[in-house]
Amino acid sequence: MASYDLAIIGSGSGNSLITPHWDNKRVALADKGIDATGAFGGTCLNVGCIPTKMFVRPSALARIPEEAARVGVTQQTLAADWPAIRDRVFARVDAISERGKEYRQELENVDLISEKVTLTSPKSFRTESGQDIEAEQLVIAAGSRPELPEVPGIELPQVHTSETVMRLETLPQRILIVGGGYIACEFAGIFSGLGSEVIQINRSEGLMNQLDHEISAAYSAEAQTNWTVRYERTLGAVEPSGEKVTAHLVTSDGRAEECEVDIVLVAIGRRPNSDLVGAEEAGLDLHPDGRIVVDEYQRVLSGGTPVEGLYALGDISSEPMLKHVANYEARVVAHNLENPQQLQPIQNLPIPSAVFSHPEIAQVGMTEHQAAASIGSENVTTKTQRYGDTAYGWAMEDTYGVFKVIADKRNGQLLGAHAMGYQASNLIQPVVHAMSFGQDAQTVARGQYWIHPALMEVTENALLGLDVPPPASV
Repeated sequence: MASYDLAIIGSGSGNSLITPHWDNKRVALADKGIDATGAFGGTCLNVGCIPTKMFVRPSALARIPEEAARVGVTQQTLAADWPAIRDRVFARVDAISERGKEYRQELENVDLISEKVTLTSPKSFRTESGQDIEAEQLVIAAGSRPELPEVPGIELPQVHTSETVMRLETLPQRILIVGGGYIACEFAGIFSGLGSEVIQINRSEGLMNQLDHEISAAYSAEAQTNWTVRYERTLGAVEPSGEKVTAHLVTSDGRAEECEVDIVLVAIGRRPNSDLVGAEEAGLDLHPDGRIVVDEYQRVLSGGTPVEGLYALGDISSEPMLKHVANYEARVVAHNLENPQQLQPIQNLPIPSAVFSHPEIAQVGMTEHQAAASIGSENVTTKTQRYGDTAYGWAMEDTYGVFKVIADKRNGQLLGAHAMGYQASNLIQPVVHAMSFGQDAQTVARGQYWIHPALMEVTENALLGLDVPPPASV
């Protein structure tokens, strides 16, 4: 059995744990690679955040004629060159992945294990080729993977997940997207913007239902103007139809429908890879959804007790499957690995997120419903500011952008913010900042200058519209 000072399963955020502290120690980094390419570097780099946003940008540019027409300018998008768009994305992403892999292979103190591994105990694992590895400290950062329904035809080459759909040879003329969450909605925005006919189905009424109800409803209404959305439907089967496929749909009342498309994109969620690494068999505690249970220091629990020297981070243990969360957890774990006698806990900070669909969505903190349940509806104040009621919104002739803030009316404490529209992920950041540093709504709104007539006045006006105690000074 080979012994190491540190072993890491997963080369996404886990890769950043190999700091100069380990230069004179033995480190094993195990990762079988993402998707069929075996790419190094984790989900975000190869099949997640980065490549998808590189597709979002050309899709947004292709929509500019729609926006231009509102202000009296006639433009035309002639075509979207899918192979050129795709190759631009992966020429950069694949090169970064390969350079990262080569760098790790060149380090004398690091052994890169490009195989699937399975835990044999809390701090040991076996590779597919039969090599046994043990470590003084071990980190499980093996991520998550797309969830797939067990329906006939799911294995057909025309059926894709987010991990394969971006490498298509040609832009599909007609695509069925299964799911109503952030991945499904981002790809609906991408493909519809580039010219595909998009049909999106969701098993429930509405899209992005995990968001604040007002934002979810506004997004669903706007999505329905940009592509076809059908609610209360699930995928029952997929069968070949020449080079196309026929998707058999089942409605909530049991009726059967058919939909012929070039491809089907299944985006119904992701599941943690704890089962692939054998976490349960190794005696590790799991949440009902399969996530590995960790304490406030990211230490893995077994039988309710932290295992010394065993950590987990990222999608395999965290409820919010977000890269910025995994990166923060990696910083905490890196400290705790190097300073086992001075462990640092995870800070309970508000976690923002964004959906880069069309329109863009962003959120942080509680929804209005959650706030009412937490402090009582009589203590909650909200303000929904329309983009179109600000100076820059007039300039844009914006018709759908909204920014909603939620606060405690007794003291002005900010509880949440939710935005939908142009640059929503940027407009929400001042509220993220305020919530992180304990600033109340009036302090944020009146304690600084806001550039006039910048779009950021949407955020300012939303804060000013809350029914909270006035500031001590003007």
